[in-house]
Amino acid sequence: MMCDIIYAGEKATFGQPEIKLGTIPGAGGTQRLVKAVGKSKAMEICLTGSVNLSAQEAERAGLVSKVLPADQVVDEAVKTAETIANLSQPIVQMVKDAINQSFEVPLSAGLTFERRLFHSTFASHDQKEGMAAFAEKRKAKFTHN
Repeated sequence: MMCDIIYAGEKATFGQPEIKLGTIPGAGGTQRLVKAVGKSKAMEICLTGSVNLSAQEAERAGLVSKVLPADQVVDEAVKTAETIANLSQPIVQMVKDAINQSFEVPLSAGLTFERRLFHSTFASHDQKEGMAAFAEKRKAKFTHN
């Protein structure tokens, strides 16, 4: 649940078995799970300790981004990573920061944070290059500054 993007093999299962070990999900397991799947499903998963959430259920609940045949998961992850790596890295980090911030603050504070980041992008070379490339109908050549 700490990953930015989660792809699952079609036979993967998910759960939080810690209660069966006499403890609770640590490292944010209770906090992140409820935000991903909602209170009722998080309670069921954590209180029963069952590891029976299928990959398809996890996708429907928003816990994973995509379900693929197991032999395609790594290739798809690499393809996605390459797509992201070809974008402006400072802007990629801003997007990650803005999305992660949404889990930490009320909506109004998150919108203020996002607006400040958005405005700051206009000081970057990559924003100028991206807009110019769009207007000229060509692929942007980001320099990461």
